[in-house]
Amino acid sequence: MTANERTTGHLLTELYVGGQAVAAGDGERFPVLNPATGDMIATVADGTVGDAIAAVDAAERAAESWACTSPRRRAEILQAAFGLMTDRAADLAWLISLENGKAPRDALAEVAYAAEFFRWYSEEAVRGAGTVTIAPGGTNRILVQRRPVGICVLVTPWNFPAAMATRKIAPALAAGCTMILKPASDTPLTALAMAQILEAAGVPDGVVNVLPSRRSGEVVSAMLHDPRVRKLSFTGSTEVGRVLLREAADQVINTSMELGGNAPFIVFADADLDAAVDGAMVAKMRNAGEACTAANRFYVESPVAEEFSRLLAKRMAALVVGPPSDAGTEVGPLVNQDTVDKVDNLVNGAVAEGATVLTGGSRPEGPGFFYDPTVLVDVHPQAAILAEEIFGPVAPIVAFNSEKEAIRLANATEYGLVAYVYTGDLARGLRVSERIESGMVGLNRGVVSDPAAPFGGVKQSGLGREGGHAGMLDYMEEQYVAVTW
Repeated sequence: MTANERTTGHLLTELYVGGQAVAAGDGERFPVLNPATGDMIATVADGTVGDAIAAVDAAERAAESWACTSPRRRAEILQAAFGLMTDRAADLAWLISLENGKAPRDALAEVAYAAEFFRWYSEEAVRGAGTVTIAPGGTNRILVQRRPVGICVLVTPWNFPAAMATRKIAPALAAGCTMILKPASDTPLTALAMAQILEAAGVPDGVVNVLPSRRSGEVVSAMLHDPRVRKLSFTGSTEVGRVLLREAADQVINTSMELGGNAPFIVFADADLDAAVDGAMVAKMRNAGEACTAANRFYVESPVAEEFSRLLAKRMAALVVGPPSDAGTEVGPLVNQDTVDKVDNLVNGAVAEGATVLTGGSRPEGPGFFYDPTVLVDVHPQAAILAEEIFGPVAPIVAFNSEKEAIRLANATEYGLVAYVYTGDLARGLRVSERIESGMVGLNRGVVSDPAAPFGGVKQSGLGREGGHAGMLDYMEEQYVAVTW
């Protein structure tokens, strides 16, 4: 069944507050568009400041009971959510493709990845153990216990509407927190579908609330200035992250920030070029390049730069671009017209500065927000396209001549989320990985994301970690009790 043959009549399109579907306080709604056609899919309730406070009220009413729920029971609910999400994978993938534009295989991969956060944190929920030690002076015991941080505001982006939600919701539930999820206005339908899954899994009313809104600044600010809110977890651009950090400072709110990236992809002359190209295709073209982990800058050692570029261009040119409703589509549309315009401007700017287009470099004709997979060579090392997060299917390639130069080029950015290194010399790979200023490194791998691993960046790519055991601890606070017995 194609997207055109399905209906959206069963979808939740209202706010989800206190376990109920409710209209926006002022009755306003906003359209959700299909990026493949530009047509409207549905309209969704546009949450107000009053709705945001009502969601905090609901989270507060549920907070004590959920915090006191046994870790085993929380684990069982998370495991049930994993099962339900897996059972509904095809429908969820269709919905992601419909509102996000993701190619079918990418959408199915996202659902599988997103569901794994529920499974991982169902196992972690029972492992929030504290410690007991003896004070060095022998005067007392040091008892440290971990407690849920409290009501959380979770703000998620459009590029992975399911996975970015579960990566926050799952550890917050495991830790015993209640929450308000504010999804991106481009992709609210997937977040609302997640609310239905969690309700069916047994999450009590008010524990998870979902607040779609195009008035993002107003509603998030109102929640951050409510003294009952104690945690903000944000995934999005560094520019918006800076604003939210300032807002969170007014109430000294615990913050986790997964911000922008500008990932270098380094290929040394001793690398297996076929493996490097395979990795580049994954690191660059996962979700059509609309990922914070996407390879953004390709640095290839001079002796193999021409061959690597040729192989990559051949693979990129062979990709099938089309609407997600076509089963053979490998590259879907970008999320909106603004994103297409940004990508096109960056490519045109690079060409004006001397870059050569090996493949792509233009928008295909017809409706929808598409951009052709593109490879650029002879890119100037100071080109604007190397300084910005492209968020599209474009691979700019720069040649380098030494290990020292590669490291310098990789670190010449304010970002530090992820980097990729390909080499046949393991010692060199580890040495370079240690010197790259990045929270994560894919060493001879084009994928780093894993629910069991700590995901996050350094420098202006963020604060805190999501995933792994550390991801749950981000939703907990330590309390120290001095006791003698």
